Amino acid sequence: MIKKWLIALSLIVLVVLTGCNGNDNAADEREQIVDELNPENDHTPDNPSGDDKLGYVRYSKEQVDNEHEKNHTITIDRTKLANMIARIILRSDGFDEVAALVTDQEALIAYAKNDDFGTDDAADIAKKSADSILPGYMDVYVSDNDVIMQDIQSLHNSSTRSDDYDNTIDQIIERMQASPQGRE
Repeated sequence: MIKKWLIALSLIVLVVLTGCNGNDNAADEREQIVDELNPENDHTPDNPSGDDKLGYVRYSKEQVDNEHEKNHTITIDRTKLANMIARIILRSDGFDEVAALVTDQEALIAYAKNDDFGTDDAADIAKKSADSILPGYMDVYVSDNDVIMQDIQSLHNSSTRSDDYDNTIDQIIERMQASPQGRE
């Protein structure tokens, strides 16, 4: 009889220890998942550039409220946006060359098109391509004028802090508006 109690007690102790050990593993797994989902821990050993990685974040209200203390600012890489715009437009048939300039408020796009490609169609494709990847608050201006393409190119090393920056941009935009701006 004592042997049966010892065996039963041993089995109970074994089950309890195994169950507790399983809870520790589950807690460790939860902590690992939380660490992986924390956007501030950006570790991708298999793909450091992140090209094949999906963009995902998950925050709690508490994390976002605490973040205000750190003064996070949102920045946009204007050169990358201009690059994407030009490449997307050039993938459409009918375009031979594209110059794109992205500022803090607008995108200026000048292009050279094939002769057999309609002016309104080209303006529409250029504008819609830029609109599809830019933030909604940005204005897009397009033109097939060669002189404007050169004007945009001359601004590529400019700073928004130069004295005549705003006037120059405004003058270029005014001339671009003489060109078709795409269909509404």
